[in-house]
Amino acid sequence: MAGESRRPEESPLFAPFAELVLVAHAEPLLRQLYPWTGMWELHFSRCTEIRHTWDIPYIGTRGDGRYCVEGPSRTSPRIADTDSAQAAVAMVIDRLPPHCGPAFIGNAEELAAYEKERDSR
Repeated sequence: MAGESRRPEESPLFAPFAELVLVAHAEPLLRQLYPWTGMWELHFSRCTEIRHTWDIPYIGTRGDGRYCVEGPSRTSPRIADTDSAQAAVAMVIDRLPPHCGPAFIGNAEELAAYEKERDSR
């Protein structure tokens, strides 16, 4: 019925998204980061609190079961589409910024201040 909410596990995106999360979790480099999700997308942040960093590509789950790698920001061009969660995760790992991880406890502004102080020494 129109207007009724659907349980997430009833979505056609549920199975491919669950696979994506499992594949990403298996990667030690990504486990060091703070994962967050929204709109069937898997994001990674270099800090643990909101406002998160937007310097790492993210992976979206498409309705046809495929994945799209985008970012790092919403205005960045799409990197690629792929049929494989493994390929999508590999694309993110290949594009991680230097000195990425473990996640900084705090928000993006606090991380930037910490990095500025660290780099000025």
